[in-house]
Amino acid sequence: MSTSLIASEGSRKSAQYQALGLSTIAFTLCFAVWTLFSIIGVRIKQELSLNDSEFGLLVATPVLTGALSRLFLGILSDKFGGRRVLALLMLLTAGAVYFVSIVSRFDLFLFTALGLGFAGGSFAAGVSYVSSWFDREHQGTALGIFGAGTVGTAITAFGAPLLVGAYGWRETVQIYAAVLAVASVLFYLFTQEDPVSAARAGGGVKPRKLSDQLAPLARLQVWRFSLYYFFVFGAFVALASWLPRYYMGMYGLPLARAGLLTTAFALPAGLFRALGGWISDRVGARTVMYATFLVSSAACFVLSYPNTDYVVHGIRGTISFSFGVPLAAFVGLTMLLGFFMAIGMAAVYKHIPVYYPQHVGAVGGLVGTIGGLGGFFLPIAFGVMNDLTGVWTSCFMLLFLLVATALTWMHGAIRHMERKLPGLRALPQLPEMADLHGAHTSTHH
Repeated sequence: MSTSLIASEGSRKSAQYQALGLSTIAFTLCFAVWTLFSIIGVRIKQELSLNDSEFGLLVATPVLTGALSRLFLGILSDKFGGRRVLALLMLLTAGAVYFVSIVSRFDLFLFTALGLGFAGGSFAAGVSYVSSWFDREHQGTALGIFGAGTVGTAITAFGAPLLVGAYGWRETVQIYAAVLAVASVLFYLFTQEDPVSAARAGGGVKPRKLSDQLAPLARLQVWRFSLYYFFVFGAFVALASWLPRYYMGMYGLPLARAGLLTTAFALPAGLFRALGGWISDRVGARTVMYATFLVSSAACFVLSYPNTDYVVHGIRGTISFSFGVPLAAFVGLTMLLGFFMAIGMAAVYKHIPVYYPQHVGAVGGLVGTIGGLGGFFLPIAFGVMNDLTGVWTSCFMLLFLLVATALTWMHGAIRHMERKLPGLRALPQLPEMADLHGAHTSTHH
């Protein structure tokens, strides 16, 4: 191999890892901004005397914009390149974040929260950008590393209460806005166009029509992946927003400690998403999804059980005992739940560049949109269920039903496909082996 070829390969790898590293940092900051209302929302709730339903709407509103924007941001990233879209998105969002700090009415908080929510759309742009740098065998690991940016939730859960206590919540918002604006400029200056976008700009790749980009969205398989992500990502975002309020109401903790314990849930999700990508590359995404859904079902079932007093009329008189999840056990179970949600997120996105390599932005955008909508609707549902039932653990009852539905659909679809494959006892674990069970089958179940 010539020296020039070695140098060229080395230069490409350097740009590749620089793109991955800086994209992960950018996504971490965006995710930290996206969940900021989980902390400042508690102060706003106190200032405006909001009920739980209104609080749920407040913390969920940024998630709505982040969810809905993912689809069109994914399409724009496929067309113009994820680097440009991500940098511009961060800069514009920084302006919206600043406006949160200068309003005082509930309706204006909701309006500015919609603008802040575009930070959540950064995921679609980042996935398109990062996946364009790596081949199929390494995309799971690369996207898992990028997805570790969800640790931004933990950064906000831990750091924002400290900033609020030291400077006030409005000043905290302004600090976040300044950091995001500076980061957008640095990201654009120190990254390069991905190979696909560069080839398209040079005329080497013909741009696809919008109808071609959206074609895979008609396939039921894409919507099944979206349900998986509705739980592993949507429920994760919902809990990250809801747990500070849950800890304060259920266990009577102050905001700073509630935020710290929420970090115990959010941090594993950020750190281990990369591990989920690595595992999915080696043992198969479906194996990871089965483990995720089974463990999550068990954890949500236990967490859904309310504090209950029992009285049994025994032979020698009444026997009284109680059941409840103590604080230490609750923290441990939510950490376990966060870990499996994290590896599940990576496993879902492992499927996309394998089954839809030419439509990563559109398919990834739709899956991310549905997942993000989970982060919007679930906190609202949590608040409404609290107001209607008066039971704190009702949020985990809903999550148990959700994950049980996802597990049932996944298992049923897999068994249905296996019955259509005579001579094959079980579907291959790796999506890369999709040709063994036929593209026409996989797109309908």
